[in-house]
Amino acid sequence: MTSAIPWQQRLSTGTEDIQDEVIRWYQQTRHGKAYVPGMIWGTLQTDAYATVILRRVVTFLGVPDDVPAGVAKRMERQQVLYDGEHHYDVILGEQALYTNVGGPGVMREQMERLLGDMDLPSLRLGILPATAEVDVVPMPGFNMYDGRRAHYELVSSGVDVTDPDEVALHDKAFDAMSRAASYGDAARGLISKALAFWSEG
Repeated sequence: MTSAIPWQQRLSTGTEDIQDEVIRWYQQTRHGKAYVPGMIWGTLQTDAYATVILRRVVTFLGVPDDVPAGVAKRMERQQVLYDGEHHYDVILGEQALYTNVGGPGVMREQMERLLGDMDLPSLRLGILPATAEVDVVPMPGFNMYDGRRAHYELVSSGVDVTDPDEVALHDKAFDAMSRAASYGDAARGLISKALAFWSEG
């Protein structure tokens, strides 16, 4: 089954309520996966980076402006990285390290955060190099929750996929990207290169 709910409906009261919903998803998920090609995964975002992202969402969609409350909830959701009860496999596209969210200062802090969190026991962080050859067609980012649901964030709506056969295809696609991604020292090198880029001048 696939369901889609327009963002303007889901965010009709602002960003805080949906962040509460996402917190529940993450708390209920023991093993999550995320492929995020063009930006930093929300659960690894700094306060400053998340503020820019949610401000853009509010402005673009014209929904109630409660950005500080939404950011506070996004920061609260990050506790799943530290409670010892969850594990996340995350692949960021190399482009995510260079997509300008808030300018060099915000991006420097964000790269430092990634470098600091790479060794968390709860996290396996991979970077998919821009030139990597992947055995799957290019696709938008998605999150997976315990192998039971895949979630997409599209321009106009959030989409949930729960059909087991479709979810299995998402697992297969994630595995293909994982084989092509860089991990460990190689991933650290790519993030450090981006940090140097944002530190120039």
